[in-house]
Amino acid sequence: MAGILYLCATPIGNLEDMTFRAVRILKEVDLIAAEDTRNSIKLLNHFEIKTKMTSYHEHNKVEKAKVLVDKLLQGKNIALITDAGTPGISDPGEELVKQAYQAGIVVTSLPGCCAGITALTLSGMSTRRFVFEAFLPQDKKEQKLVLDEMKEEQRTMIIYEAPHRLVKTLKLLLETLGNRRLTICRELTKKHETIFLTTIEEAITHYTVEEAPRGECVFVIEGKSYQEMVRQSQEKWKEVEISEHVLYYMQQGFPKKEAMKKAALDRGMTKREIYQALL
Repeated sequence: MAGILYLCATPIGNLEDMTFRAVRILKEVDLIAAEDTRNSIKLLNHFEIKTKMTSYHEHNKVEKAKVLVDKLLQGKNIALITDAGTPGISDPGEELVKQAYQAGIVVTSLPGCCAGITALTLSGMSTRRFVFEAFLPQDKKEQKLVLDEMKEEQRTMIIYEAPHRLVKTLKLLLETLGNRRLTICRELTKKHETIFLTTIEEAITHYTVEEAPRGECVFVIEGKSYQEMVRQSQEKWKEVEISEHVLYYMQQGFPKKEAMKKAALDRGMTKREIYQALL
């Protein structure tokens, strides 16, 4: 009988966030696959977990996943942990999960910490709809594609960033998105946790003049507002003559009065103003 793959969330800073279930499973499994064994040994020692560890990281994820799947097929139970947070979120865990499912292995997740979700709940931004972008791509072409998509994104956006790229990324965001509201979270769950409600422009000034960036950060960025979308749409239509705008709808089969009404809505005008302009 095949074993089970457990995805075990670990603390992102405060060790008290470790769940009782995660500690029990890590003690009971046959093997722990860790992103960085040198980092994870501190966690295991703290909770007196003696289970054998093996390294599973970005550079060996495909081949090592095959090895781990073979062990699972032999009946071994394996727990996957990342350096901090939930495995499979912006880390190589997704490859192991994919291969495990392809082999018919049972996969289960032990919920716990996730820096992105923790930051979102602390951000003061809308949490009803959001999108997670992880780290921006370093390839210039791919990075531009992602930023262009973010420019039109209406949902709250979450990205991760390292301190040495923080200001550069803020400048890219300002250039692409404009001066949006932004919450920067760092040292989450730790003693010096910082939640910085600001704007992109203010953040650039803060980190270039007042304080050097320290520690990995989570950015929670305001999505494009409905009002901004309406304004941009109205500006676009104003480049078209009103008569051409009305004709556009009439050619689609709308009666003239309905075409005028639609044109008025597009341009943020009244139907009467459209009528007078046509005269």
